[in-house]
Formats: sequence, C-alpha cells, structure tokens
Amino acid sequence: MSGCKKPKGGVEPQDDPDLPPKTQTGANTFGCRINGAAWTPKGIPFSYSSLVVSYDPNFYWGTLNITARRFYDNGSSEIITLFSDSLKTTGTYPLNKLRRQEALFFGRTNTFRFDAGDAHERVGSMIVNKLDLQNAIISGTFEFTLTKPECTVTVTKGRFDLKL
Repeated sequence: MSGCKKPKGGVEPQDDPDLPPKTQTGANTFGCRINGAAWTPKGIPFSYSSLVVSYDPNFYWGTLNITARRFYDNGSSEIITLFSDSLKTTGTYPLNKLRRQEALFFGRTNTFRFDAGDAHERVGSMIVNKLDLQNAIISGTFEFTLTKPECTVTVTKGRFDLKL
C-alpha cells in the first residue's frame, strides 16, 4: 500500500474522511497519508499493540515517543515512529534532528526502512496543539518526507490525539 515512490503533484481534498478527525480529547487516534494512501494503525488481536505513546517531562527536557503499527494479513507490517526531546509545551517541533527529533518509517521491505540516524534526507515537523499533563492528553499534526537514493516516503495530513 505505502511502497516507496517519488512524490507526484496534485491537489489533495480539503477534508479527509479516510483519516480520523483532528480532535484534542485523548481519543487514541492516529492517521496520515503515506505517498497519498490513507494509513491508520491496525493491530493483531491479543498480540502487539498498534499504537504506543510515552512522554516523560523530565527526561531530556521532555521526551515524546509515538509508535504506530499496521499489521497486514500476510504477516508483514509497517511502522511510523515520531520522537522528540525538549518537548515541554505546545508548538512546532522539527523532525530532522538526528537521534533527537525525528520521524521514522519501517516499510514492508528493507528498501523502505528509514531508521534513526541513518544516512537519508529528512524534512518535516510535528505541531503539538495540546499537551495537557493533568488530563494526560497530547494531540497534534505532522508531516514529513524521508528520502534516500532508491526511494522517497512522503507523509502528509498526519494527526494524533492520544492519552498519555
């Protein structure tokens, strides 16, 4: 579904009924478009969780880690991870600082693997719209592009609304 391919031009629709709505209630939702295709986590019953979030306000000045997994019927999977240190408040955080603030993507084959600190181009950002520690909610949006010689993965319209 989300294989590596060069981004194509075109206009995306204003609203996106294929993705979860942008909310700030701790609804435990995550979704985006990968190279134009809608993508949401999908787990395996009684197995790995499809959506994991952790936030430590004291470790490296506030560390967030979000991992979303999509398991396919043939046993393959895809993983998106967003992580950032120095996250203490709402705002825009870059996703291009090696091993500090990055977006990662693990596709169904090693060709589509973009790991932390790997030699690939990374461009993108995450906007945290809500960070409510009292009610344990974090929500926001994200977009990023990861490029290496053999492929490009473009993630757009990303959104998350999670309970911490």
